[in-house]
Parts: sequence; structure tokens; C-alpha cells
Amino acid sequence: MLFSDRRHHNIALPARSSDGKPVTIAHLIHHLCQDVMKDSRQELFVLDDHIRPGILVLINDADWELEGEETYEIKSGDNILFVSTLHGG
Repeated sequence: MLFSDRRHHNIALPARSSDGKPVTIAHLIHHLCQDVMKDSRQELFVLDDHIRPGILVLINDADWELEGEETYEIKSGDNILFVSTLHGG
């Protein structure tokens, strides 16, 4: 719903952020909110610039808590999945 009812997006991000550091999940979340999400209700996805509670994040099929959450450095070919656990996902 928040991403134009598309389940899959191929996103191209630079390898480094504007400050020269590797791109992280935090950068991806910001990019999704600013450039991909067409719905104005960003608060359903992020809260205080962090993923909203109730959204499970998987990085290559592993819980992002095992990978460092927002500090995980994205690598080419990573598969990142956001799943709402509310109302059955």
C-alpha cells in the first residue's frame, strides 16, 4: 500500500554516501521514504527516523538484529525485505 502496491523494488544505491562512508540500511530507509514511497503516510513505515515497531526487517533472509540493524552496510545483491507483522503481514 505505501509503495504503490508493488511488492518488489529493484533499488540502485551508490556504494558510498555523500560523506564517503558505506551505504547502510539507514540510508536505504531514507531513500525509500524520500524517493520511492508515494503515499504521504510515512509514519506507517518510519517513526522518529527509524523503522516503526511492528515491521520485521530481513537482510538476505536473516533478522536485521543479527546484522546490526540500521548500521548494516549494504552490499551488491543484498535482498532486504520489510514485512508488516500487523494484520497478518
